Amino acid sequence: MKVVYTLRHRLHHPEHEFEASRFQPPFEHPGRAEIIRAALAADDTFRFVAPDDWGTAPIEAVHDSGLVRFLETAWAEYQDAHGTTHDVVPDFFALGGLRDKMGPGAESRSISARLGRWCFETTTPLTQGTYDAARSAVDVALSTAAAVLAGDRVAYGLCRPPGHHATVSLYGGYCFFNNAAIVAHHVASTTGSKVTVLDVDYHHGNGTQQIFYDRDDVQFVSLHGDPLRAYPYHTGYADETGTGPGAGTNVNVPLAARTAPDAYLDRLGDVCEQVVGFGPAVVVVSLGVDTFEQDPISDLALTTDSFEACGRLVADMGLPMVVLQEGGYADDHLGENVSRWLLGARADA
Repeated sequence: MKVVYTLRHRLHHPEHEFEASRFQPPFEHPGRAEIIRAALAADDTFRFVAPDDWGTAPIEAVHDSGLVRFLETAWAEYQDAHGTTHDVVPDFFALGGLRDKMGPGAESRSISARLGRWCFETTTPLTQGTYDAARSAVDVALSTAAAVLAGDRVAYGLCRPPGHHATVSLYGGYCFFNNAAIVAHHVASTTGSKVTVLDVDYHHGNGTQQIFYDRDDVQFVSLHGDPLRAYPYHTGYADETGTGPGAGTNVNVPLAARTAPDAYLDRLGDVCEQVVGFGPAVVVVSLGVDTFEQDPISDLALTTDSFEACGRLVADMGLPMVVLQEGGYADDHLGENVSRWLLGARADA
């Protein structure tokens, strides 16, 4: 199996994240990708390749070009305005209620105000190399898709930073550009085929849902912790099924705390039937292994063995798969969990 990987991910290296009213070491850090890389490198059936440079056009086909420009310059602008700091985090958010009854107003020139215009939360710092790392994750994702379009049944993109929380015009949730959505749009728009994004990360892929919510050529299917208790809280409910041409193409499966492997596999099997019924030419898998029983920021109960079963069940659909890394924060088990999912996915390759 091809594994697309680049060292450029290390350019995004936050020192802290601000969550639960405290600063703490970041759960999403460069070591995550290196743990996965080392686990896959130990198995010579995984073949590492470098990504091509795809430029910004595929990003701007999905994201607001203003977000792209902002991320390119924001860290440096903040240093000029406030002095040297390693991490840049918004301290003000441009919520609609601030100008209720008054209209949108002019966009402030202050970098502090614009941080709160483009970011929706506090756990996703910008560092000096964040933009380049986020660009590299998109290159990894698109190069993985290119391998599948060229004939590979399954290929894996070791994307970092992850992407599924980034919306058209907002970054957050450790995500800057939505790698899976960029791939799905690219495949759909260049081949004229239907595409499914199957998101198995513990956290609902709010960004991917928002991007495709009114489209009938891209199906979004997500199994995740119930947003009544789980980040990102405001999206991921079962009654969110799409709108306009996209009505019925959005499928959310909120899961109870401590959902065990057998129950999870049952629900995954159900949604795989819906995916086959949609008739996609390609499935883009947003692979999060934070559904693991020991993940520090999640509360499902999947085991390492069950990840292999999950990968096999998805492979049993018989559809080409572009597998892109999202979350997973139990560092001691991360490499094996990803490896086992991919071993299941390639079982009949």
